[in-house]
Amino acid sequence: MNFQKISDKAAIALSMLCVVHCLLLPVLLILLPPIAGVLAFDDELFHKTLLFFVVPISVIALMMGYFYHRNHTMLLVGGVGLTLLILAVVLGHDLLGEYGEVVLTVIGSSFIAFSHIRNLRLRSQTDNETDYPHIITHK
Repeated sequence: MNFQKISDKAAIALSMLCVVHCLLLPVLLILLPPIAGVLAFDDELFHKTLLFFVVPISVIALMMGYFYHRNHTMLLVGGVGLTLLILAVVLGHDLLGEYGEVVLTVIGSSFIAFSHIRNLRLRSQTDNETDYPHIITHK
């Protein structure tokens, strides 16, 4: 498996971790209050740490894929997702409110995951076309 595919999959996993954290952790803390102390960590620090990993991994994977298949839409969707995720962390719930931050994070993470899934598919499709040039049909 090449570096670009690993990066895409890591970016998808980290983006989904953001969503899980934002949506399920509050529910888990309400349903199981005794674990609140164990899971009590700085929410802002968690988001900044995830962002620290998501941004470079996403940028590298999306750029590597773009240079391979030249799909502008995939880059645009990924860029919008990263921008929304960065805004969610930078503006935080002080400016956006708790729900605003969650909504921005979920939408941004979804855009990021979608762009990386698309990046993987485009790469795979381009690989297949390159491997079997005799079956490529020109439209």
